[in-house]
Amino acid sequence: MQKESRNSKKGILLVNLGSPKSTAVNDVKEYLDEFLMDERVIDYRWIFRALLVRGIILNTRPAKSAEAYKTVWTDQGSPLIVITEKIQQKLQKLVDVPVEIGMRYAQPSIEAGIQKLDDKGVSEIVLFPLYPQYAMSTTETVIEQAEEIRKKKFPKVKINYIQPFYDRDIYINCLAESIKEKLPENFDALQFSFHGVPERHLYKTDPSKTCKIDDVNCINSKVDTHNAYCYRHQCYKTTESVIAKMGLPKEKTIVSFQSRLGKDKWIEPYTDETLETIPKQGIKNLAIVCPAFVSDCLETLEEISVEGKEQFLHGGGENFHYIPCLNDEDRWIDVVKTLCEEKLNDFYLV
Repeated sequence: MQKESRNSKKGILLVNLGSPKSTAVNDVKEYLDEFLMDERVIDYRWIFRALLVRGIILNTRPAKSAEAYKTVWTDQGSPLIVITEKIQQKLQKLVDVPVEIGMRYAQPSIEAGIQKLDDKGVSEIVLFPLYPQYAMSTTETVIEQAEEIRKKKFPKVKINYIQPFYDRDIYINCLAESIKEKLPENFDALQFSFHGVPERHLYKTDPSKTCKIDDVNCINSKVDTHNAYCYRHQCYKTTESVIAKMGLPKEKTIVSFQSRLGKDKWIEPYTDETLETIPKQGIKNLAIVCPAFVSDCLETLEEISVEGKEQFLHGGGENFHYIPCLNDEDRWIDVVKTLCEEKLNDFYLV
């Protein structure tokens, strides 16, 4: 990137999900309250959401989640926060504009990140939601929160948002190379486990209101206006592109969805059920990756690499190999840099 005086007015904000500030039950409870009370995560009317979250979930889940966080916590703190900070530090060495981070939930907040950039004289921000695929509970809630904060507290600041990059060649190449390097020599199947969402979220985000959750109408859809907001389509598209780049036969891959909450129907197939049943189908040696995440976190380090492994082995599997997220790999930092620079250059066109 060429250095120009006008760059002093620009900056980058990397936004990830967030994490409790510690593994203490009260801190986990505070985090879960903010997270689950988001209307784009649990999309019930406020009164019903409050009854579910504060009346039921927060009376039992925080203690269990706190124990889970303890198994992945590092000396530096939350893995997700630590990794996001490493991405920030590496990116800062490659660009000549300020780089800050913010979390959708808990600290450091999106507001704190914008404030740091504003304090440095930044008036044009490239905000990067670190989610490859679009969902109302990820990309959409980040953008809505950032816009609310901007309008209320930073009205003179302009924000360019990086859109989901699930099918961008630079991302697909990066992910395929990363997986290929970590893939064991002998494996019966490579499983792509994406974070799940309730089926109704797909209907709500579909601008055409014609969404049909089936392989023909969803996975193979060529309608750009629909695909831009269809999480399920984007997950399958990422998988399809990666296995093509790796040269893997489709029959040697599995797609599933994890982390479902409650009794509502979420998009299928479910990761936990799949892990329990595939050994009976002859899959004894499994590699698994979680491409809905760019940074390892509770859902990958505990839910998949610990609980998922137990489910697979209990079902009759023999070898389970978890493939880490992109985290702070240099090739991923190069992708982040390229995507950010594209949006930084967009400011010059306005």
